[in-house]
Amino acid sequence: MKADAVFEGGGVRGVAFAGAIEAMEKNNVEWMRIAGTSAGSVVAALLAAGYTSQEIRHTLEQMDFSRFRGRTFVNRIPLIGNLVQLIFSLGMYKNDYLSSLVDRLLAEKGIETFADLPEGKLKIIASDISYGKMLIFPDDLPRYGMQPADVKISKAVMMSTSMPFFYRPVIWKGKNGKKSYILDGGLLSNFPIWIFDEKNPRHPTIGFHFMKEKIIGHSIIPSPLHLFENIFRTMLQAHDLRHLDKNSIERTVQIPTGDITATDFDLSKPEIDFLYSSGYHAATEFLASWDFNKHKMNRIQQREPAN
Repeated sequence: MKADAVFEGGGVRGVAFAGAIEAMEKNNVEWMRIAGTSAGSVVAALLAAGYTSQEIRHTLEQMDFSRFRGRTFVNRIPLIGNLVQLIFSLGMYKNDYLSSLVDRLLAEKGIETFADLPEGKLKIIASDISYGKMLIFPDDLPRYGMQPADVKISKAVMMSTSMPFFYRPVIWKGKNGKKSYILDGGLLSNFPIWIFDEKNPRHPTIGFHFMKEKIIGHSIIPSPLHLFENIFRTMLQAHDLRHLDKNSIERTVQIPTGDITATDFDLSKPEIDFLYSSGYHAATEFLASWDFNKHKMNRIQQREPAN
């Protein structure tokens, strides 16, 4: 089956996507176009470059998740280090580790910029907070006087995953001379299931979405840093719990993630295995009942005015 894929943002829970991809591959699903927000952009970029589920799993097993907190010597100053970074750099941590990792992985497949992929193959969502607009790579590049060959995919991933308060905004200057501050794509569209929609699609768009039964926060908030963390943690989890209309639910693999949140950077081996297995079983169950023709008919009926 040919299909498009859309991956939700969800921080370290993106591990679950690798398991879901494996289940899809075993059922001979071929990805035509791929999109992702935040952590979903990482998986989307690797899939678009030709990585298989097993290659992605191997990468995850070798990954040091603790390095996602890009600490500098300032962060190590007791009590005030993170606050100093937040005040003067607009984010507590650097996001260089992920950018370098994605750059290296794509280079192994001979991929660097969006121009190295077939047109329309990959879309990455970020948020331009300077102009209050969603930024879709590479579609919106002309707005900045740029072309697909001008932007590294790893740079777009870095922008899409730059969670507010946690990471410094990416200060990006287009060829039109305008400077923008770019942050996490989840701010404006955490699950862009609509991005490939057509009136009469030739193949389905399948979304990959994390599901939680409740929002988990911290009952005690002792400092401004904890307040910022709780704000963003709650925002991301609220995205997970938002209402999905019938049309979206029908084409979405809903992956349980237990108590693991987007910012749990210290994942243990059992937690990684749980996420991978959860993604695999969720995708397997989805495919067992998926009917593209029935889904298309439902979409047509929803568009038709009632008599």
